[in-house]
Amino acid sequence: MPPKEAKARIKINQLLQESGWRLIDDSTGTANVVLENNMKITHTVADNMGEDYEKTTNGFADYLLLDERGFPLIVLEAKSEDKNPLAGKEQARKYARTQNCGYVILSNGNIHYFWDIEKSNPSIITKYPTPQSIKNYSAYKPQPERLINEKISEDYIVLTQKPNYSQIPEYQDPNTRDKFNVVNKLLQSLMLILHLPQKILKLYLNDGVF
Repeated sequence: MPPKEAKARIKINQLLQESGWRLIDDSTGTANVVLENNMKITHTVADNMGEDYEKTTNGFADYLLLDERGFPLIVLEAKSEDKNPLAGKEQARKYARTQNCGYVILSNGNIHYFWDIEKSNPSIITKYPTPQSIKNYSAYKPQPERLINEKISEDYIVLTQKPNYSQIPEYQDPNTRDKFNVVNKLLQSLMLILHLPQKILKLYLNDGVF
């Protein structure tokens, strides 16, 4: 008889553990994952949800992933495998806001989305963020001035694709340089597109056009 296939809850628990989250207290520290209403996860509680959350009222469960101080950091809405993780995402957003969480993970054990609810739309991920990676993400501060002052030369994009293009024989040879340039003109033409966000951001910061 083939082994029983792991269902959503088992997969999600494994993904959490692989990313450094603790579902139960152990020798490395106290649990930093709890259920809704700060309920500790025990074997009995887990069994009462079912392996595919089939024993829950709505076919899903909300986990709270905590920071090092024990405050809610991420809401994980875990659904059964037959449900689209994005279904009911607005409900997850509302719950996250009641918990002062800026981030949501939507998952059915097979498909996962990470959502910065204040800055972006849900984006698909292949693994859950670690406690350290989400801490680094939270600490990141955009530097619009750096984008404005970034020097974009005529060969800006070509350099990102072929940093040594000036050393390529086809470029150095006057007889083949034109052909070489035609091949790379498409990359060079993208330079105009790169200038656009700089101009828009400069207007926003300096002239208050928005």
